[in-house]
Amino acid sequence: MIEAITRGVKEARENSKPRNFTQSFELITNLKEVDIKKPEFKIRQEVTLPNGRGKPVKVAIIAERDMALKAKELGLDVIEDLETFAGNKREARKFANNHDFFIAQADLMPTIGKMLGPILAPRGKMPKPMPPTAPLEGMLNNLEKTVKIDMKKAPVVQVLIGSESLTDDQIAENAMAILGVIERKYERGLAHVKSVYIKTTMGESIKVGV
Repeated sequence: MIEAITRGVKEARENSKPRNFTQSFELITNLKEVDIKKPEFKIRQEVTLPNGRGKPVKVAIIAERDMALKAKELGLDVIEDLETFAGNKREARKFANNHDFFIAQADLMPTIGKMLGPILAPRGKMPKPMPPTAPLEGMLNNLEKTVKIDMKKAPVVQVLIGSESLTDDQIAENAMAILGVIERKYERGLAHVKSVYIKTTMGESIKVGV
C-alpha cells in the first residue's frame, strides 16, 4: 500500500500550484461499515508521525513564575493571567484557534478547566499538564511530531501528514502511521477503508488506489 500512497503524494505535489507559503499534505480516509453513533467506534487520539509534521507547531503555555519565564525563553506564547479571558469568549476562541497545542502548569488545571474548558475541550485542545519544574524541551519535541485524529459526525479520518518540506517517501510513511491506527482500531482493520485521498492545502484531492 505504501507504494500507492507515495504515488498519490507525488501526484498531489505535482498538481499543486506554487504558493507563497509552505503547504501541508492531508490524508483523507473514508470508512465503511463503521457506526460512529457508537462512541467506541470513533477515533479521537494523538498520533506521532515518524517523520514529523515538516513545519513548526504553534504551542501556547499557561503558567506562572519560573515556568512562565522558561517558556518565554523558548519562544512560546505565554498566558500568565487567566483573567485575560474572563467574560471574553471571543478572545478565548481566538486564542484556541490560533494554537495547535497547549501546555499548562499542573496546579493551574482546575482554574483552566473552569475558565477555558468550554472553549478548549470541544476542540480537543485541553492543555497537557506539567509540573512547574519539568523541562519543556522534551514535550515540545514530541509535539513537533504529533497530529490529532478527531472523528466527529462522519466516518472520515482527515489529518495532516506532513508538508512540502518533506520528501514523498517521508509523507507516505507518515500516512501509513495514520492508517496503522485505523487498522488497530477495528476488528476488520483496513477492510473498513472505503477510499483514500491525498491533498495539499490548496490543491485538488488525489484518489489513491488501495
